[in-house]
Amino acid sequence: MEHHESHNPNDIAIQINEMLEKAKPLYKDEYCIYRVYYEIRSSNADAYTPIVVSIVKGNTSLIHKGHKMARPDPDEATMKIIKTRLEEAKPRFSEECCIYRVPSNIRKHNEDAYTPEVVSIGPFHHGNKNLLDMEHQKSLYCRQFIERSQTKNLESFVSCVQELEARICGCYSDEIKLSKEELVMLILVDSCFILQFLLRYHFMFTHGDNAFLLPQRLRHYIRNDLLLVENQVPFFVLEKLYYLAFPSALNGDDLHNHPPLLLLTLFILPSSIISLDKVDNVILLLFNIDGISHFTDLSRKLLLRSSQLFQPSTSGCSREAQAMHIYSATELNELGVKFEVNKNSQCLLDLQLSPHTLRIPFTRVENSTEIVLRNLLAFEQCHCIRESYLTDYIIFLDFLINTDKDVDLLIKKGIIEGGLGDSNAVAKMYNGLAVNILTPNFNVKYSHIFEKLNAFCARPWNKRVATLKRDYCNTPWKTVASIAGIFLLILTIIQTVFSILQVVLS
Repeated sequence: MEHHESHNPNDIAIQINEMLEKAKPLYKDEYCIYRVYYEIRSSNADAYTPIVVSIVKGNTSLIHKGHKMARPDPDEATMKIIKTRLEEAKPRFSEECCIYRVPSNIRKHNEDAYTPEVVSIGPFHHGNKNLLDMEHQKSLYCRQFIERSQTKNLESFVSCVQELEARICGCYSDEIKLSKEELVMLILVDSCFILQFLLRYHFMFTHGDNAFLLPQRLRHYIRNDLLLVENQVPFFVLEKLYYLAFPSALNGDDLHNHPPLLLLTLFILPSSIISLDKVDNVILLLFNIDGISHFTDLSRKLLLRSSQLFQPSTSGCSREAQAMHIYSATELNELGVKFEVNKNSQCLLDLQLSPHTLRIPFTRVENSTEIVLRNLLAFEQCHCIRESYLTDYIIFLDFLINTDKDVDLLIKKGIIEGGLGDSNAVAKMYNGLAVNILTPNFNVKYSHIFEKLNAFCARPWNKRVATLKRDYCNTPWKTVASIAGIFLLILTIIQTVFSILQVVLS
């Protein structure tokens, strides 16, 4: 048996006494900021985690160890660090800012919808290992664009981007961690790639030129990637480079070979939300749009410009209302509201109600629909939240569609054409779009429609009819049984009346 050396009780007492003297209370009277208990926090960690800014960043000792936040005599090292930080502070957003990182509380619900599939454009996704395969193709298209230009001078293109470098930096919400030379090269290659891509698309459709070196599937993904809010270059850069390459296009001297840049964008517009059936009308609308920031902004402005209900850029549609709840499509239908396709407009924003018939423009739900809508919504949230007209429309659909039955009703009425193959998937998509979306205001025209719908549904007679439909006529068999029961009741009443008359007459 191993024997241990016995310790002097006095030594042990001294150690315990030292430990007790060092002991400090976990909480003090002035404590008012706490860590949330794990048992509570684990149920929803996001609810207790800051979204945008952290206070006392990474320094939990200030909370748990009772360090003082201020001292009467701060040391020079601390003062120097703080002074340097304050002097280096710069505004995060400039007046030019128009290209944003999607807020994390929105992005987390569908990361893939905001991440490019095949090609990175601009600095935010530059260097992504999943997108490196397209870098060679981008360089190839850039070279081909410069070779087909009227100037054919690389130096002039580089000089053009260099002159715009400071303005370009101001367009991005986040700090660009590239040197000036790297940024100039990145913007030049990406912009020339886009322009060459658009030119090839244009001549493929208008001239039957099949010289596309990219498979159709890849071209489809590139078109989607060019609409992502994080995957943009400023539109003024594309304009400068395009008209530097083709000065004749600026004057319209050679439309056959060098069409205007806006005409080229026709081939990447999101057909899932913008009807391209009447191309001439779309082209006319395109050339009436001013102040384009990038392709995401162009898509949104074209959508608004095509609306008959409101055109905020011209008529100043009031947004002094607040969103109110309305019933789902099946509930509205039970309460007597009829649904029809709005054939007078091809803009999905144009809702009509007269007097109890709700007319909604036709919309085709495709695989890319959610990607397009999510990025347009994110852009509205970051750039123009007080003019978020598409957000209003999504809020309307979020109320209207709760389950697959609501989708089935809208499909039956010809309002929705489901390309996802599953009504439940369509309902889930629309319900997920509005999560964590802020609505500080709401357009008055939609608000009036909501008020009229709620007023119609609040009528007692409509509620009774809805109850009758729900309880006795919600299936074909129940309807037949109810009709048979009513018929038997009528026969019984007639028989009773005749029996009474027979007794009276006799």
